[in-house]
This record gives sequence, C-alpha cells and structure tokens, in this order.
Amino acid sequence: MSLSAIEVRKLALLARLDLSDDEVANVGPQLDSILAFVEQLTELDTTDVEPMTTALDVDNRWREDCQSDGLTNQEALVNAPSHSEGCFLVPSVLGVVASKKA
Repeated sequence: MSLSAIEVRKLALLARLDLSDDEVANVGPQLDSILAFVEQLTELDTTDVEPMTTALDVDNRWREDCQSDGLTNQEALVNAPSHSEGCFLVPSVLGVVASKKA
C-alpha cells in the first residue's frame, strides 16, 4: 500500500503538523513501511491468545478505601507562595481581566 502525497498531507493535518513538500516526500515512504508492518501483524493467528492490557503479569495491590482527615485550610496554605483571605493566589493565565467601570 502506497500513500499519496494528498493522504500524507491529510494525516499531517490530523496530527497538527505543517509539513513542507520535502518533508511530505520523506515521510511518505516511512508511513508506507509502518503500514506494511501493521499489515504483517494482521496475518498472525491470534485465536488462542487472551487479550491483555500489559505484557507484564502484574496484579494491582489495592489498599482499603477508608476515609481519613484532610488538611485544614491553614495546613493547605502553609507552603503556598502567595495567599489571601484563605485562598491560593495564582498568576493570571488568560490575560488581564478588564476592570469594571462604576
């Protein structure tokens, strides 16, 4: 299976990549080899293979779910770099908020 330049550009768009013409030419054969390998995997007989989530045989060690005391407000704020009136103060993330005009 060989991908066209249009298909490579569509995949790049889905991956949010802006590829130049040279990069499209270089990536195309790489994607072809990946798809060829995936096609080889479909030829394997997996009828007696149990589905698994990991290659390791690991059991989760669950602890008992029990309620415990949380931090008090003062304990939570003790290491905060900045706080006011019992709340964390953080730098603005979305820009400056316009002040209300009275």
